[in-house]
Amino acid sequence: MSIPRPRHPIRWVVGAIVVIAALAVAVPFVYIHFLNSAPAALSLPAASAKASASPGGTATADTAASTSVAGTWDASAGSTVGYRVNEVLLGQNATAVGRSTSVTGHLTISGTTATAASFSVPMATIHSDKSQRDAQFDGRIMDVAQYPAGTFTLTKPISLAPVPAAGTIRHYTATGSLTLHGTTRTVTFPVQAELVNGRIEVTGQIPVLFSAYNIQNPSFAGFVTTQDHGTLEFLLVFTK
Repeated sequence: MSIPRPRHPIRWVVGAIVVIAALAVAVPFVYIHFLNSAPAALSLPAASAKASASPGGTATADTAASTSVAGTWDASAGSTVGYRVNEVLLGQNATAVGRSTSVTGHLTISGTTATAASFSVPMATIHSDKSQRDAQFDGRIMDVAQYPAGTFTLTKPISLAPVPAAGTIRHYTATGSLTLHGTTRTVTFPVQAELVNGRIEVTGQIPVLFSAYNIQNPSFAGFVTTQDHGTLEFLLVFTK
């Protein structure tokens, strides 16, 4: 007659805990790194992409080069403003990105000097890939009902001389007033600009320390923790 082996419920409990712990790590890792990769930082489009977008598939550098840059330019289709924040989600490093294409702005060039520039974005139009994150952004973090817009205004002229040939990316330094969450601070940051196909394209990143703008840290209930700073990134496409 066979004698039944004693069961070991403790082993089953320990085994179940180990499996649950492994899943708690593996599921967020797979989701973040394979199913939910953050978009790349905003930058000037590659030269090959610009060429393919031009009539006949060739860049219209000569036409653009003959266009005077002096005058007033307005932000147009293709302009994007958003944020980028590093976070830890369930123990896994991730990057939160939110963006809006509802951008208004202008650029004024007198001779070879950018004398005025600004852009503005309705904060409620900035969205990420998570509705829960957007709800936190619109509410306790940015309070978009009370502070509906984020704006930047250039306060120091930028010399563009010599004006580069069309299709040439140039690096400049911009200084101006950044207003977020009802607080205005002076910021200085690098920008890249290019004249192509009759447009002026400008891109840059502005570091944002949350406490400097009275912005509540996005960390939430131990579920998500973030750094104490993020980046405002933009790509502005100006046309006359």
